[in-house]
Amino acid sequence: MTRNREPVKNLLLYRLLKWSVIVPILRFYFRSNIYGIENVPQQGSLIIVSNHASDLDPPILSVCVRRPVAYMAKEELFKVPILKQIITLYGAYPVKRGSIDRSAIRSAMNNLAEGWAAGIFLQGTRTPDGRITEPKLGAALIAAKAKVPLLPVCVWGTHVVKHQGLIANAAVPITVRIGHVIPPPESTKKEELLQVSHKCADIINKMHDLGR
Repeated sequence: MTRNREPVKNLLLYRLLKWSVIVPILRFYFRSNIYGIENVPQQGSLIIVSNHASDLDPPILSVCVRRPVAYMAKEELFKVPILKQIITLYGAYPVKRGSIDRSAIRSAMNNLAEGWAAGIFLQGTRTPDGRITEPKLGAALIAAKAKVPLLPVCVWGTHVVKHQGLIANAAVPITVRIGHVIPPPESTKKEELLQVSHKCADIINKMHDLGR
């Protein structure tokens, strides 16, 4: 049976991290703007698709959509003691980069069945300017299999951050724009997955073009 929200313990951990760490950073270090928060369903399974330019994107997105987001994370991170336990509690699951990782797809499906919002970067990796040039089909495939909608979200400004982590050369203005929910593909046929993937990419890039 599909849950309507993520597990309570994960929701509590999300709120703890949000208010103790991420929100103060967004308010006082990054000058953040958020548009379209009313477009985010606060209950029910959801796939959030986004552009990606910085390691800061996952926590920023999760805070800005006001609900926990479970992300695929490179499998190397799960080999680091303590870090593995922390990111697992926050819903992350490992993925092998550069190939179709069926176990990661199963993990995403399991999280969606538990009521999570699953976060997937549409290009699968960071891009220098934050724009999407080669959208992958993974998000649309999972949406079709799980029969859950997609929500395109654009993060503008994190491509300016010069260092990984929470330290940059200077305060950076960040803008997050949230689009409207898109129904999942009706099948897993490649042409339908391509259509939905490119639709999401076009929406995200148009929001990115708006800048600050």
